[in-house]
Amino acid sequence: MSCLLVRKLTLAFATFAFCSSLLTPASWAQDAPAEEAKADKAEGDKKEVKKPDYPPLAKVIEGFTEVKVEDGTTPFFRLWQNKEGRILAELPKDFAAPTTRHFIAPTVSGGEPFAGLQSGDFYVYWKKYGKQLALVSENLGIKGSDDESKASVKRIFTDKVMISVPILAMETGGPVIDLTNLLVSNASVFLGGQYRAQSNLVDVKRIKTFPKNVEIAYEIPMADGNLKTIHYSISKIEGTPNFKPRKADQRIGYFMTSYSDYGKYDKNDTDVHYINRWHLEKRDANLKLSPPKQPIVFYIEHTTPVRYRRWVREGILYWNKAFENVGISGAIEVRQQDKVTNSFMDIDPEDVRYNFVRWLNNNVSTAIGPSRVNPLTGEILDADIVLTDGWIRAFEEQFSKMMPKIAMDGMSEETMSWLAQYPHWDPRIRLAEPTQRDFVQQQLAYQAQMSAARSADPSPREIENKLMGKSPWDGIVGRTTQVNGACMAAEGRGFDVALMRMSISMMRNMQEKEDKEKEDKKDDKDEKKDEKDEESKKDEEQMLDGMPESFIGPLLADLVAHETGHTLGLRHNFKASSVYSIKEMNSDELKGKKPLAGSVMDYLPTNFKVENGTVQGDFSMIGVGPYDMWAIEYGYTLNEKSLPKVLSRVAEPELIYSTDEDTLGPDPLARRYDFGKDPLDFAQDQVALAKMQRARILKDFVKDGDSWDKARQAYMMSLGLQTKATSMMANWVGGNFVHRDKKGDPNARTPIEVVPADQQRKALNFVIETSFNDEIYGLDSELLNHLTTDFMKGGAAEASWPIHDRIMGMQATALTQLMNPSTLRRVYDNELRTAQDKDAVTLNELLTTVNKAIWKELEQPMNGGNYSERKPAISSLRRNLQTEHLQRLFDLASSSSSSAAMKPIANLAALSLTDIQEKLKKAAENGKLDAYSRAHLSDSLNRVKRFNESIYVINNSKAPSGGLSFPFMLGKPEEKN
Repeated sequence: MSCLLVRKLTLAFATFAFCSSLLTPASWAQDAPAEEAKADKAEGDKKEVKKPDYPPLAKVIEGFTEVKVEDGTTPFFRLWQNKEGRILAELPKDFAAPTTRHFIAPTVSGGEPFAGLQSGDFYVYWKKYGKQLALVSENLGIKGSDDESKASVKRIFTDKVMISVPILAMETGGPVIDLTNLLVSNASVFLGGQYRAQSNLVDVKRIKTFPKNVEIAYEIPMADGNLKTIHYSISKIEGTPNFKPRKADQRIGYFMTSYSDYGKYDKNDTDVHYINRWHLEKRDANLKLSPPKQPIVFYIEHTTPVRYRRWVREGILYWNKAFENVGISGAIEVRQQDKVTNSFMDIDPEDVRYNFVRWLNNNVSTAIGPSRVNPLTGEILDADIVLTDGWIRAFEEQFSKMMPKIAMDGMSEETMSWLAQYPHWDPRIRLAEPTQRDFVQQQLAYQAQMSAARSADPSPREIENKLMGKSPWDGIVGRTTQVNGACMAAEGRGFDVALMRMSISMMRNMQEKEDKEKEDKKDDKDEKKDEKDEESKKDEEQMLDGMPESFIGPLLADLVAHETGHTLGLRHNFKASSVYSIKEMNSDELKGKKPLAGSVMDYLPTNFKVENGTVQGDFSMIGVGPYDMWAIEYGYTLNEKSLPKVLSRVAEPELIYSTDEDTLGPDPLARRYDFGKDPLDFAQDQVALAKMQRARILKDFVKDGDSWDKARQAYMMSLGLQTKATSMMANWVGGNFVHRDKKGDPNARTPIEVVPADQQRKALNFVIETSFNDEIYGLDSELLNHLTTDFMKGGAAEASWPIHDRIMGMQATALTQLMNPSTLRRVYDNELRTAQDKDAVTLNELLTTVNKAIWKELEQPMNGGNYSERKPAISSLRRNLQTEHLQRLFDLASSSSSSAAMKPIANLAALSLTDIQEKLKKAAENGKLDAYSRAHLSDSLNRVKRFNESIYVINNSKAPSGGLSFPFMLGKPEEKN
């Protein structure tokens, strides 16, 4: 063997021996502690890394029972419930996907008068923050249309975290959360601050999960202890894939889904408005008239009285005629939920998949038709109509509750600001029960203060709404969709039903008297006649709750049709009542053949024929009107190319339209509860009806055994008729007809058209005659001494009716309607709108006419009577009116308003006071007057004189800093600059 080979082998063995020595037990023992420490640390690190973020789901749901889908399909949320009312939920796997949006629709379904009314909706997504899950409301009001504006808008107008809850577990599905914590502990987030729940006391009334939604209802005591049931319907918003949003247009009234596009710089493009509408398609597109692929289905709730169900159904189905006009037959279907037959009793009205008509026995006069909408497209997803029964009952406090609302109709923001400064002008205060006026004034002052605070420092949501172009009248303030828009249609119906009850009672009492007289004269020869009478009774009309079905049935159907119109997306149309004259409505040409107005979306009074017409026409609408047909054609036609042609019909007389915000403007036809092409005819009928009813109150309305409180109710109702009439006609003074036509429309009307001067003068004279003259109130000692209260009812009403307070309230209201700053400004502006060679009502004419009517006793010498305190020259009602009028002139003459029109208004008011002062001087010197009249004239002269002197001082800059106070004025002293 060579030396070289030996050397190589020796080296190899030596290397092997060295390496082997590292693996001997001795070396292991020597390095064991260090190696074990290293191993332990590595194992510890390994265990720490593998420690789960959440406990096992099985551990979390111990003691809970899973809620299964009845048909065994995969649930939208997995739900578990325990005996304490706690509910856990596992969200879907795609809960955090960029396009996933959930819809949370809460409803207070028990524990308050409007239980079952939709309480809003929330378009939200979920966002994970570590081990917390946040519910986030997406900003939908401001968008961008290009990459740059989208990025900018996203940075500025951020989304809003509503609630966050801890994640309890997270395994194969989405996060598991405590749903009771989310929905009960945070009920006030979904329903408002008044819903603060005692979350430790929870009773689950309903829990269901389906493939596309979850339905949960909790009964919870609120902070005040009252039990309320809150129902949550949670679903995923997907929208109909081929639904195409449709742009809104000012010529037709739809509720809107709106946003502002800050990527656009043309105002016409920046504000985007889509109409709210259902998705309807023909099943067979080749058919001229085809059933829909998916009809709109309404369920009538089982709480609806059986006797009224057919009329509810009829009102809903009125609209199918309009849909047939666009080629869809049977667009709406109606199904009856019934407890006796168990039909559809497994369906929850609060479930967003179903549309319900709900009946509430709460003695409140309300009907509402809210809907829930996809806030991205305007597609209506769910709608529930709520009907209350109060309007069917007799209204005992109709005057105090309803009349202030009617008197305020048409009051602009300018006038509302004036009323806040001068509360003694406010009809809501002057028409209130005398004992409640101070309280009402305090409440209004508080509301005005809160409103001013919100305007000065609006919330981000309010700012967003302004940017979206939404107004309070949309019914969608603070929300992405229409929820509970203000609707007073049922309140007006309540007044008319009470009026019908009174008329029926009078007729029955008269008939009973006649029958009694006949009974007294009866002899054996009348037996055959009695048999005929019995036969005729068999043919008598069906009565429902004391009223003929032919009256109350169509009235209910009309009301339901109105609310159904809202659920189809339509807004109010307050000009629809002006399509036909009162005579046309009460003629054979219209009765039973055509609806008596342009739309069911108006607040129509009941058509009681008094003097105009040849027959008693239909009491209410008997179907949808021509405007309704036109509106549905625009919203639901499947031929989008025809839309410009549809809109071009705007100038057709039967399609006249105005809505809620228009009632704050100058158009006298944009009015609630008016009637007819010339409402003066209707107003005169209303006053004639009031006179007729008054004459029969004591003799025919109150019968033996009745409380005399009925006489008081009846007389107050007659005053209500009078107030409605005067309030309606006062709006014609200084009025302008406003048209929504666009340039280029066929037969387009001028946008603003001044109401002809002769119509304004007729309206002015009507208000004066029906407000300022004593005779119009039909008062006499016999009637007044019977206007008492029912002592079984209790309350604050005084037994003896407060004559002067009540009449003064009505007269003060009429003065406000004629002399408020908006009316005076409009009259002044119209002088310039009217060509100089045309007749116009001037500001001076208005003030002079009112002055002369109120102070007519000064226009002629009061020398012709033997005046005494029992027979005064100026009656007590007139003295009150004159004192009130002076106060109004003081307020106008000393106003510090910044309005450009207020200076001439103030000057003419001061001139009126100067004229009145001169006449008062002469009248006060008449020594033949009674003490009341002399004292009144002397006091009035002193007040006017002092005021004129103070105004002179102010105008000559000699007033002390801070202005003057006039303690001799009525109401709260005001400081004048």
